[in-house]
Amino acid sequence: MLRYILIRALSLGLSLVVASWVIFAMIEVVPGDPASFMLGLNAQPDTVAALRAELGLNGSFLTRYLGWIGGMLSGDFGTSYTYRVAVSELVLERVQVSLPLALYALILSTLIAVPVGMIAASRRGGMADFGIMGATQLGVAVPNFWFAMLLVLVFAIQLRWFSAGGFPGWDAGLFAGFKALTLPAIALALPQASILARIMRSSLLETLHQDYIRTARAKGLSMGQATRRHALRNALIPVLTIIGLQFSFLLAGAIIIENVFFLPGLGRLIFQAITQRDLVVVESVVMLLVFAVILVTFLVDITYALVDPRLRRRA
Repeated sequence: MLRYILIRALSLGLSLVVASWVIFAMIEVVPGDPASFMLGLNAQPDTVAALRAELGLNGSFLTRYLGWIGGMLSGDFGTSYTYRVAVSELVLERVQVSLPLALYALILSTLIAVPVGMIAASRRGGMADFGIMGATQLGVAVPNFWFAMLLVLVFAIQLRWFSAGGFPGWDAGLFAGFKALTLPAIALALPQASILARIMRSSLLETLHQDYIRTARAKGLSMGQATRRHALRNALIPVLTIIGLQFSFLLAGAIIIENVFFLPGLGRLIFQAITQRDLVVVESVVMLLVFAVILVTFLVDITYALVDPRLRRRA
């Protein structure tokens, strides 16, 4: 098990190095000068040159890359060109919205998808299976921002159970915070639950045809007991993969939902930084999101080994 973890950790480190090179290089080739953008079209050349020197944009590619990596390793993510505050402060402020939102949506999608997928697999070919598969196909096809607008129309405008947008802050209390995140979390969770339910059904159907399931049924277990006691754990490998990918997507890809509900999260921060040519914020936040994605993948790989002992023996 230790060797398996070390191998995956080495892969994690190499992936981060490659990702940092790619992110920094892509930001460098983006057309436009941040200093000229900040000062406007009528700025004098000497003023632009002074601002470039202040922002550290005159160094070589390698010098600026090493300075950026060294600063991130020491906890210094730089200073935002636009907000004139430390990027770490911006990230810490926005992650307090994005991380609970992603976890909330992931928990909702998992709670919906796992039992729904099990019901569909255990009733393959029946009316329940056809109904569930039709609903999940609809959930996959419909974009999450359309779900978001429907939720706002029904629960915020007509029923007035929730606010249409905004975030009061965690200082207002946990209930107020999670209430503000409920509609965005549902809008994010429904499409993800549809995908996860289909994966759960397919994985369970493949597992239910194994010989040990037939042996368990021959010993007197019902289909539900055989599914819960024997098939479910062996069917979790592809499901865990999708859950890990979904968490990464929910953390980094909720830009549209955050704009629909006016949530001050990481997705909206990246969108604003791109439009304002705030390259320090874009580089640092994207790198942090890449690290989160790779770290989640690493934890999923470790979970594989815990669920399936064969992976430990193979390592």
